Amino acid sequence: MTSISYSKESAHLRSAPRTASRNFALDRARSFLTLIVVLHHAVIPYTHFGHTDPKSWIGFDVVVTATDSFFMAAFFFLSGLFVWPSLSHKSTAIHLRDRLLRLGLPFAIAAVSVIPLAYYAIALRRNPDLTFTAFWWKTVTAGPWPSGPIWFVWVLFAYDLLATVLHRLSPNLIAPINHLSRQCFDHPARFFLLLFVVTAIVYVPALIYYSPNRWFEFGPFSVQASRILLYAAYFFIAAGVGAAHLDQGVLSAGGRLAKSSRSWMLTALISYGLMWVMIYIKRGILGNPDTQPVWYLAIYGLLFVTFSAAILFTILGFFLGSKHSWNMLDRMQGDAYGIFLVHYPIVLWLQYWLFDYDLPAIVKATIAFVLTVVLSWAVTAVLRRLPGASHVL
Repeated sequence: MTSISYSKESAHLRSAPRTASRNFALDRARSFLTLIVVLHHAVIPYTHFGHTDPKSWIGFDVVVTATDSFFMAAFFFLSGLFVWPSLSHKSTAIHLRDRLLRLGLPFAIAAVSVIPLAYYAIALRRNPDLTFTAFWWKTVTAGPWPSGPIWFVWVLFAYDLLATVLHRLSPNLIAPINHLSRQCFDHPARFFLLLFVVTAIVYVPALIYYSPNRWFEFGPFSVQASRILLYAAYFFIAAGVGAAHLDQGVLSAGGRLAKSSRSWMLTALISYGLMWVMIYIKRGILGNPDTQPVWYLAIYGLLFVTFSAAILFTILGFFLGSKHSWNMLDRMQGDAYGIFLVHYPIVLWLQYWLFDYDLPAIVKATIAFVLTVVLSWAVTAVLRRLPGASHVL
């Protein structure tokens, strides 16, 4: 039997109109997150714990711990917002063709070019006589074949394929999430609670079982084991939000979320501060053990998902409610994906070049970040001028 409420919800999703124009707040959030990715990779060698450069600064540990705890989940959320409208307004064949061009092809190209070029900078530091040809051949034959940041692309493609199957089974499968999103127009805390509960359920047990450092790897296909379901939760919850009438739900520019970014920032800061309390306990009291106690992983995991959801709400709320012009982020909108794809070898080679200079860690990281943004943006702009490249990048 089909309930009356479910029938209304089904009809609502079927009648959802196409988006008339771009959502500039979401575009700006995506461009901002792209800059966060570049920043993350620009400062990693200069962290205090496990740094790979002679210079380090403990403040960069604060940056890396924060960014690693939310930015990829946020990317999956923003990507998921548009999958259901695409499936609703395109044939399955056209949707899959577009995803192959946008995700499959860039991953395949980057895996055999961008990524080996990036990691050659690290290998060359260890073995100055190593040629790129020898390194490339060893990478693609014997391995290891790391994927760097492009692991996101193939995992997103996998989630997109799963969404395609689910949409074919039932276009209204995620209708309850869309209904809740519209109910939360004035009550974003309810939607935050959903995001927190679902991500805690899928992440904390996985974190305990796999530990934080376990990765599934097969050639260039890799993903952090404890976060597979976490990212899937962000993607499919977002798919529900974006399934119909995005401007009437929790992400509406006129909704409560757009007016309450400061309160979500406070939630993020409190949970993040408590994460560092747990890090101190692990390193200062427990002696930084290789295997962390279950109670520690459970508490840290709960703080992690709280911070991840709160900082996502902070960023989205800020850009939804912003009345200012963001020229740089707006100009970057069309190039953000390309910057994400090509920045990694640029930042690693800049760090290779900076290694022997006796400069403070902050100076090195600043140079690496600024030049990586400029150069990767320039490379992307050139690549997008190639015939057909705009459909991929």
